[in-house]
Amino acid sequence: MILIAIVSIFLVLNRVNFLDYRSPITYDKVDQITFEDFRGLEFFKKTLYGNERFAYVATTIESEINDDCVYVEALFHPSRSFVYKKHIQSKNLLSHEIYHFKITELFSRKAKKRIADLKSKEKQLVRNILDSVWLEERKFQHQYDFDTFHSYVFSEQKRYERKIDSLLNLYDKYKEPKILCNE
Repeated sequence: MILIAIVSIFLVLNRVNFLDYRSPITYDKVDQITFEDFRGLEFFKKTLYGNERFAYVATTIESEINDDCVYVEALFHPSRSFVYKKHIQSKNLLSHEIYHFKITELFSRKAKKRIADLKSKEKQLVRNILDSVWLEERKFQHQYDFDTFHSYVFSEQKRYERKIDSLLNLYDKYKEPKILCNE
């Protein structure tokens, strides 16, 4: 029983670092995020494709459906995000991880646009949009990592940065998390 408890605690800490917990960060603070905010623990990964210089960012699109409005918001989870070697201060690596958060924000804005365009804001229609956008976002995140080889292909990284920044500007009208249902 004691061994099971210890292994359970170990696995939970590997998922979310409750010992150095920090609440999720909203997108409006994206420019303030540094590697110091990556507080998660990773006990299992030692290299990524043979390289010890890597990080992992955890982001989500959170939503709440109410009778009068819908909230959709991109969040960065510091206590689930980690940098393998804490002393590494690579601007390119941090930029790559920040762009994962920007992708999450982009897809939250796309969801808000689709919800705002609905004639009827029925909860099931809203949930369907959120589920669909979540799948699109996951696919885009994987493609981003594949094309940039986790930030190592500099030209692809820069191409994605321009594309993501441009799309964020295109959806600038949908940066607020609240969508009124009675518009």
